[in-house]
Amino acid sequence: MKNRQDEQPKAFHQRSDLKRAKRVVIKLGSAVITREDECGLALGRLASIVEQVAELQNEGRECIMVTSGAVAFGKQKLVQELIMSMSMRDTLSSRDSSNKSSKTIIEPRAAAAIGQTGLMSLYEAMFAQYSVKVAQVLVTKPDFYNEETRNNLRSTIQELISLNIVPIINTNDAVSPPPQVDEDLTGIISIKDNDSLAARLAVVIESELLILMSDVDGIYTCPPSQEGAKLISVYTPGKTASIQYGQKSRVGLGGMDSKARAACWALDKGISVVICNGTADFAVRNIVQGKRLGTFFTEWSNNGLTPEAMAQKARQGGRILFMLNGEERSDIVRSLADNLISRADFILEANRADLSLAKRTKLAGPLSSRLALTPAKLKSLSDGIKQISETCKSIVYRPLRHTRLASGLDLTQITVPIGVLMVIFESRPDCLPQVRYRHYL
Repeated sequence: MKNRQDEQPKAFHQRSDLKRAKRVVIKLGSAVITREDECGLALGRLASIVEQVAELQNEGRECIMVTSGAVAFGKQKLVQELIMSMSMRDTLSSRDSSNKSSKTIIEPRAAAAIGQTGLMSLYEAMFAQYSVKVAQVLVTKPDFYNEETRNNLRSTIQELISLNIVPIINTNDAVSPPPQVDEDLTGIISIKDNDSLAARLAVVIESELLILMSDVDGIYTCPPSQEGAKLISVYTPGKTASIQYGQKSRVGLGGMDSKARAACWALDKGISVVICNGTADFAVRNIVQGKRLGTFFTEWSNNGLTPEAMAQKARQGGRILFMLNGEERSDIVRSLADNLISRADFILEANRADLSLAKRTKLAGPLSSRLALTPAKLKSLSDGIKQISETCKSIVYRPLRHTRLASGLDLTQITVPIGVLMVIFESRPDCLPQVRYRHYL
């Protein structure tokens, strides 16, 4: 019998891979779709997100939404009813009830019961503009912990997806108990808020991408309000201890700490996760296109360097290289050739891991064969780089032509670096490195 863990899908390693995500779960936090006064929805913002989700659905992707907002929508209705009823009492009673009305607390579960129908009607009307149908699925914590109801939930959502319908998931707040302290079990994340709900749902329905939308740009090294806070573009699970989290948002149950735990749990189950600011323009579309937005969760640390950071370091190194003389350039290039031989075992071991990943992801045969390295290929590559090291001694700043334009005015044409030292065409390790230079006046 196969171990289920062995069959577990692997999350995407890079943002560019998110373009291949077929099934996407989008979680809308309370702070994203709720107005500042917490009574009613931010309709313009919600309409923009609906448009993006509808476009993805019409492109052939499978979208599932996890939404908040029922309580806020219900509060809006209840406040109106409360004002009307209090005004009637004011007309029938000589007592001043203004202080009492201002302190009246609206029970969240009652607000959720009233707001749920209005919220779904709003979603249905918005998606209808793009010829997309929606369905409501209300869940509670036991629905995920009980195997029978969990399988029923999976089957229902699968059927809705096959009918090209967008399932809209929300907790059944009308019957859910108040939030309470709940410890995570081993390998299982407890459902305390819609972040953990979305993570559990993404795993149950085998989603490929989970987008957690909040009112913050992503995960910062410390609370964004503090000086020196920096956005973490790429997050690996090992960074947890070095991050200082702030307080939760004004309306949500879960703070950034909760989002990070939910994201890491989903990542461990093979789900790619991005935490982003839901108020940003075209956030959903940009994430699916692989653009740099929010915090991307990946298990591939790459020594903690993002592609952007590596490009920045390469540019800084290029500027330093530009100032070196021929002998210094030659020594650097020769050291590269020597390292290919001295570290051959390390390089070949890493190459075997790449080939294994290519096999699991079913990379095309010709592309996979180009990845394969052998000691002979490394030797050939090293020899080619040594040839370049010899030309480095005289290829740069070499005078080519002298022209006297007038008395005391001479023009000299010399070779200068153009910023590119080596290019390996089509990522083939057996391709001979080539170096070119141009003549500049």
